[in-house]
Amino acid sequence: MKKITHYYFITLMLFATQFVHANDSTLQKSKPVNLPITVNAGLKLPEGFTAMKVADSLGATRHLVATAQGDLYIKVMGRVAAGRGILKLHDANADGKFEQITGFGNYGGTGITIKNGYLYASSDEEVFRYKLNEQGNVINPTQPEKIITGLKKGNQHETKSIVLDNAGNIYVNIGAYSNSCQERDRTKGSKGRMPCPVLDSAGGIWQFKADKPNQTYGDGIRYATGLRNVVGLDWNTAADQLFVMQHGRDQLHDLFPEYYDDRASAEKPAETMYAITKGTNAGWPYVYYDPELKKKMVAPEYGGDGKKESTDPNFAEPAIFFPAHLAPNGLLFYTGNQFPAKYKNGAFIAFHGSWNRAPLPQEGYYVAFVPFENGKPTGKWEIFANGFAGVEVVTGTRGAAHRPCGLAQGPDGSLYVSDDSKGTIYKIMYKQIK
Repeated sequence: MKKITHYYFITLMLFATQFVHANDSTLQKSKPVNLPITVNAGLKLPEGFTAMKVADSLGATRHLVATAQGDLYIKVMGRVAAGRGILKLHDANADGKFEQITGFGNYGGTGITIKNGYLYASSDEEVFRYKLNEQGNVINPTQPEKIITGLKKGNQHETKSIVLDNAGNIYVNIGAYSNSCQERDRTKGSKGRMPCPVLDSAGGIWQFKADKPNQTYGDGIRYATGLRNVVGLDWNTAADQLFVMQHGRDQLHDLFPEYYDDRASAEKPAETMYAITKGTNAGWPYVYYDPELKKKMVAPEYGGDGKKESTDPNFAEPAIFFPAHLAPNGLLFYTGNQFPAKYKNGAFIAFHGSWNRAPLPQEGYYVAFVPFENGKPTGKWEIFANGFAGVEVVTGTRGAAHRPCGLAQGPDGSLYVSDDSKGTIYKIMYKQIK
């Protein structure tokens, strides 16, 4: 094999099989196509791409954002050491790695973004913003403005992902504190509550003003509903529209074994992307999307039996769907110029990986790509970056070494990926091979 010199180091060119998935068949194995890939930093990437680990052992690193100067701000989930809920990474010696790591913020959480000179970050109940100076540094790390407060927090799906549009609004995911709105949550045979009371304050996307302090539910708008939990969301500037990735419901077989065997439960329902406008209803908990039948199905808690299709026209169709239980935790529309033209305005999705696909192997633990044209997905998707798990087959919930979570685009058009298992930050770059 011929050795090729890359930006930071020498990689070996390998030829391997990478699966390209189509939206019309996510349960059936698609035909493999032989695509040349590179392997570095433990990742398998398309030809011409390289990757490097730019930071490591940072904790449960969730969403992240890059400044115009090339620094990173990263949100850390869970209990955090004092002043380390938000990490600031800086490359002081220009070697491509972030050796200067500082922190501030005494709260955990997932959401973080930058807009119009402010850094926005969320806890599990509130959203704050910090003023940035011309160098991209926070000037009020101990005294942020509290923009939103009093958001519903349950014992599941409590993180608050955030994104801003270009009209002064901020959108907050408020995940459902329930699996399927049963009378007794995650209890075999328990019926669903009708109407589902969770939807009054959770299970959807709320819109608030980006610059108004101390807003509560009464100041916001329930922008979209029927979304069990959204961790990955982004504003598609080409379409001027919000897109979200929903985590599908769990435990079809455990809760209703008379209708679903364990294999069906492992492969259903689909993970779904929705194009959101004001008033969108994705249907949770009343329906789920079956990737095999390509239909919205009535949930068993509400009279479904695995065969009964929903005919309610009020429930939105997904823009595209993916295999079950992959846990899409990051969504980013690529607007840079470093990557080849096919990636422009397309969507990268970080799949955190499953815990509940037994008896099948666990799945996910990769970054996928969806091409977009005219603000809409083309219907095909592919695995862009794989190998985060460190093993070919993940059989247990702790079997993956790294789990992708957040995505950020650097000022040079590189793609950053966070890992909330080991706290590794990856940088993916493109250099055309000649």
